[in-house]
Amino acid sequence: MAYPIERLKERPEFLRVASTRLRHAAPGLVLQMREHSEQERNTAKFEPIRLGFTVSKKVGNAVVRNRVKRRLRAAAEAILPNHARPYRDFVIIGRQNAITRSFSELKSDLEKALKKLDAYEENS
Repeated sequence: MAYPIERLKERPEFLRVASTRLRHAAPGLVLQMREHSEQERNTAKFEPIRLGFTVSKKVGNAVVRNRVKRRLRAAAEAILPNHARPYRDFVIIGRQNAITRSFSELKSDLEKALKKLDAYEENS
């Protein structure tokens, strides 16, 4: 089942995900995850999957960082709606290698990270 994805945009939301310390580093990205509380699951305010992106200035200038974010966004749109378990927040952090890795390798990195965090479900 494909789940709708909402964007994380505010700093406290990113910090809440980071505070859980559930993360997996792959060559092209780092995936952080937080499960929604029971209260959040029962409110209509939250979409089942929420997603945020961040890329450090260490990766490059604004042009490079935006390119990395676009590539990661495309990979996430291809994988997460059909394979991510619902009721979770994800933050994808772009790494230096994200700019040179092929798109299929980025998607593979994301799938492996989901599996390591026990957030991957097969398409039914």
